[in-house]
Amino acid sequence: MIKTFESELLAEKLLKQDDRVVVGVSGGPDSMALLHLFVELNSRPDWNLQLHVAHLNHGLRGESGDQDAAFVQAFCDSHNLPCTIERRDIAELASEDPGGLEEVGRRERYTFFERVCIRADAKVVAVGHHADDNAETILYRILRGTGLRGLAGIPKSRLIAPRSEIRLIRPMLRFSRQSMLNFLDDQGIAYREDETNTSNEMMRNRIRNTLLPKLEADVNPQARDALNRLGEQASWLEEYLRETVQRTFETLIVSHTDQELVLNVDALARKSRIVQTEIVRLAYASFGLGEQDLSFSHLVSALDIIQDPASGRKTKLPSGMTIEKRYHQLLFSLPSDDPKEYIADEIAVHLPGKTVLPLRRLVIDCSVEEVTAADIAQLRGRATQNEEFVDMDAVTPPLIVRGKRSGERFFPLGAPGSKKLSDFLADAKVDPKEREKVALVCDHFGPIWLIGHRIDDRVKLTELTRKVLHLRATFLNA
Repeated sequence: MIKTFESELLAEKLLKQDDRVVVGVSGGPDSMALLHLFVELNSRPDWNLQLHVAHLNHGLRGESGDQDAAFVQAFCDSHNLPCTIERRDIAELASEDPGGLEEVGRRERYTFFERVCIRADAKVVAVGHHADDNAETILYRILRGTGLRGLAGIPKSRLIAPRSEIRLIRPMLRFSRQSMLNFLDDQGIAYREDETNTSNEMMRNRIRNTLLPKLEADVNPQARDALNRLGEQASWLEEYLRETVQRTFETLIVSHTDQELVLNVDALARKSRIVQTEIVRLAYASFGLGEQDLSFSHLVSALDIIQDPASGRKTKLPSGMTIEKRYHQLLFSLPSDDPKEYIADEIAVHLPGKTVLPLRRLVIDCSVEEVTAADIAQLRGRATQNEEFVDMDAVTPPLIVRGKRSGERFFPLGAPGSKKLSDFLADAKVDPKEREKVALVCDHFGPIWLIGHRIDDRVKLTELTRKVLHLRATFLNA
């Protein structure tokens, strides 16, 4: 198994032999097999990976979850591996999030992995998804009505988040769950069993425990292999389409600025509908926006405009983008650079997660961390103009990002009292034109962060802070 694992890493260029790698380890069979393969690989003369284990306790399984964390820590101690273990109350976070328990857990887990990578100076996170996971994912997407991209299944490598420098890799996708269990048994490797995997409360578990076994029994004994073959061929097609569309896209561009992209619509209309669809996706993403926000209906509306011989038709896309056909050109435009629009713009903040502010060309990244009193001084020292840490217990969600309002006041950190935002910006010698474009992160009671300038005193860190809201602003053109 180690030879196949090594070949997969090298053939797919997932790793260099001296990379720093964060390994996501739950303590279950999949992740323990992955971790042991990395440890064994490092015993070979050509490999010198700098491994760092990351474990997130989701707080869903009480004592069993705590025992998983202790198991992972004990393994790392015995193998002299650095290890970061944190705990999140996923149930509490999911109670205020429409994404549901499974989605919130996944999102929080990857946010945690990204944060560990930053601390460990690593550019790669490895997780233990395998061939059975891939087959289940493809079937799940088919049942939910996926497009062609969804048929490609789980990618072997991708950015862990939009605009991140950290890659998420899955080097175990060619191994079946049974082959991994056989490897663990042969090597005498201990692992933890997650009892929630036998519950059919979540759709993914129902597919794994009920639907796929029934398909194998009643329809095709090789159903998992068939789904994985479908996924592999779909990924080949996606790769070809992506390369072809990128070249085509570049030939269609008439002009491109931060606010507007103009394409040759006559040439675009002569392309196949699948190419037109991918061009629309690429055009949208070229503004730094997440193309996952585009629904099938958005794409169909765009295709109708491309094919319509008439000029002047428009349609709206997410993030305020407009597509308009003007004679021989197709215009993708963001809202105009008008101070009044900045004031009116109000966007809900994903907590945790990333929120794109297309008008301001800005991304707000939020995460929640549990800390001790010893961490407070370090976090205060890490705060910068575009990165802040506030007391989560002093914040009242939901969060929004908006422009300042006439006469609005806040309590600048360290100031003796409240101050008008306009006076604060004037005292800080901010250019008058830029004052109308400032962005505020606000909770239910008002501003908590004037981005790029100051947090509100009511949410500052104190020695009693035990839960920190980490806020980071990144400019898309940076």
